Order: sequence, then C-alpha cells, then structure tokens
Amino acid sequence: MKFLIKMILSAIAVLVLAEILPGVKVDSYVSALIVAVLLAVLNAVLKPILVILTLPVTIVTLGLFLLVINAAIILVADHFVSGFGVNGWLWALIFSVLLSIFQSILYSILKKDKS
Repeated sequence: MKFLIKMILSAIAVLVLAEILPGVKVDSYVSALIVAVLLAVLNAVLKPILVILTLPVTIVTLGLFLLVINAAIILVADHFVSGFGVNGWLWALIFSVLLSIFQSILYSILKKDKS
C-alpha cells in the first residue's frame, strides 16, 4: 500500500513539474504514473550499476556526477514512455533535481500523517 501511495505522489510530482518546466511534457495522468513506476524501477536496477561503474568520477567530482546519472535515467525513461518528453540534458537535469525535492517534501508529509 505504501508503494502505491508513493507512486501516486511521484506521478503528481511529475505532472506538476511538467506544467512548470517548458522543456518537459506529459500527455496524461496515466503517462505520469507510468513514468513514476519506470523511474522507481530504473533507480532500483540501473542506478546502482551506473554508480559502481562511475565511482572514480563520482569521487573526483565529490558526488556531483550523480546528478548526471539522474539526468541519464530521466532520459532513459523519456525513451521508453511515449507520453513523456524531455528536451535534452539540461531539462533532464533540472527535472531530476526538482523531482527529488518534490518527492522529499511529499514523502515527509506522508510520514507525518502516519505518526
């Protein structure tokens, strides 16, 4: 149940960011939900592999290269979901940073409600 609520909150965050950012588009609520689920899967499967492969670069850049990995994951999701579009690396980077911030806020609200 908690996973489903997190996916719905992530889909809401994707929709809000698509309205705010001109370089990001989402066609429907279903597309936003698919993007949220796909990002969760990619972050669970692909991101640890990329982090291990790029560990030296990540250490040299003091972790800032993780932003590039997040943007790459957003672009992979863009490739697989037809109703979701991101116009380039810069918009993917901005989208990933803002999505992380929105998800942190929404998840903290979710934790406060359970208390």
